Amino acid sequence: MSYDSVPRSALAQRYFIQALALAQAAGDRLLGASILDAMSHQATYTGRFGEAANLARAARTGTTGIATATLTAHFHTMEARALARLGDARGCDRALAEAEREFERRRPDDDPDWIRYFDEPELAAEFGHCLRDLGRAADAAQYASRSVAAAGSAGFVRSDFFATMVLADAHLAAGNLEQACATALRALTAGELIRSGRCVHYLREFRQHLARAGDATVVTDFGEQARGSRLWLIASRPDKAVAQ
Repeated sequence: MSYDSVPRSALAQRYFIQALALAQAAGDRLLGASILDAMSHQATYTGRFGEAANLARAARTGTTGIATATLTAHFHTMEARALARLGDARGCDRALAEAEREFERRRPDDDPDWIRYFDEPELAAEFGHCLRDLGRAADAAQYASRSVAAAGSAGFVRSDFFATMVLADAHLAAGNLEQACATALRALTAGELIRSGRCVHYLREFRQHLARAGDATVVTDFGEQARGSRLWLIASRPDKAVAQ
């Protein structure tokens, strides 16, 4: 819960460090690497992109020869997410290619229970995030659509919300205002009961990008409909006013 809130990110980091120490004391290298992987994800979320890439690499190199293909694929996607935010297109493409290669040889029965959620829709969502951040709107929309098409099948409401907002961002970047607004409204409806600082962060980014479209009718209509959403109202407030 602390991980999901920017004001509490330092607390989350302390929990992660404590968890990492416990995993090391137990001799569980895979779980320790997974914690580094989660720390990488948090670092990307809080804008520490270089650190995020290094944490993901540490997770991967520390488990060479013992990590399952699914785990290794996830380590690569976390590195790719950080590199995409850094604007390192070549590095990101390389990490995504490695993630896809590892994912293709995975055997889910060999995976620890806590990584089995990482399936094809989750991988597609990671690709969508990276390609959106690299400015490749059409490709991002393709992968995000693939993830959204499977939304709800595994019951990951928050993950589905993120993928849907990535799709909305991709449509917006491609100049498809109507599709972008319709997709964002679907996300707001589906995520109405979610209490998440990260969800608000996604909405804030979309709101900033949407502002560039000016006062087009579709944007005005979207604003009228979105006003009824609790999440949208929170995203419209200054950062310090957001209740996590």
